[in-house]
Amino acid sequence: MRSSNPVFSREGSFTRDTGYAGFDTARQPHAGDPYANNPYAANPYGANPYARPDGTQLTDDQLVEMYQAPSAGPLQTGRMTMDDVVARTTLTLLTLVAAGALAWFALPDEGYAFAAGAALAAFVVGLVITFKRSVSAPLILVYAGLEGFFLGAVTKVFNTILPGIAVQAVLGTAVVFGAMLIAYKSGRIRVTPRYTRIGLAIAMGFLGLLLVNMIASMFGADFGLRSGTLGIVVGLVGIALGAFFLSLDFAEIENAIRCGAPQQEAWRAAFGLTLSLVWIYLEMLRLIAILRGDD
Repeated sequence: MRSSNPVFSREGSFTRDTGYAGFDTARQPHAGDPYANNPYAANPYGANPYARPDGTQLTDDQLVEMYQAPSAGPLQTGRMTMDDVVARTTLTLLTLVAAGALAWFALPDEGYAFAAGAALAAFVVGLVITFKRSVSAPLILVYAGLEGFFLGAVTKVFNTILPGIAVQAVLGTAVVFGAMLIAYKSGRIRVTPRYTRIGLAIAMGFLGLLLVNMIASMFGADFGLRSGTLGIVVGLVGIALGAFFLSLDFAEIENAIRCGAPQQEAWRAAFGLTLSLVWIYLEMLRLIAILRGDD
């Protein structure tokens, strides 16, 4: 199934077209093929597949030992595992947190210019990663560092006005992630084509509304999307969309592992999860600010 998530929909990523997991990789005989009727004819050791290079035969004990040996696992074949995804996602998030801590302690209380610059740079790098055909671990870590720097600066501003909001936003994001993971693994949420279409339609409408509000605010108008009751509703919808993106990430990771995606694709999974978590964290930060009486 082709992904609707732009991070996972690049050609050659998380698909059966990569040639992994035995899809369309078998050698098919064709007319004029001298080995079409003899699968062992191309064996350099002769027609007997159990022959040694010197022509001697393998003993019965050696054959038993050979067939009882464990089959090659993901580590030997270079395929992605859940451990790979967890390890690379952890490294990406640690990079993000370290950069956020640097911004928190190094920037002045009103470091808006630095935050804006880091956000713009992270946006550009994120686009490059999304549309880049091959996976680049260094670029993903650079993105995590820039995004973390931006989040650290923004969080410091919020926390100066509303002490303790940073801890609340982090805990809220962790709760959403845990709840979605449990719901997905228990089967309460199933990522079907209909579910995906509806979710993406809502996401496009949500982003369009925010864009219109941003343009209107440049001309002095404000629809109140980030304050009052309407702001709370918008914040809840934003968090729900972030949870929706997480479910798409979980489905794509599970499908990639099942289809035998290459180990390097674990970095793409880490990037997708990081994007979703950053989205949820920002929406959580704004929602808590509204609930505490300041937007």
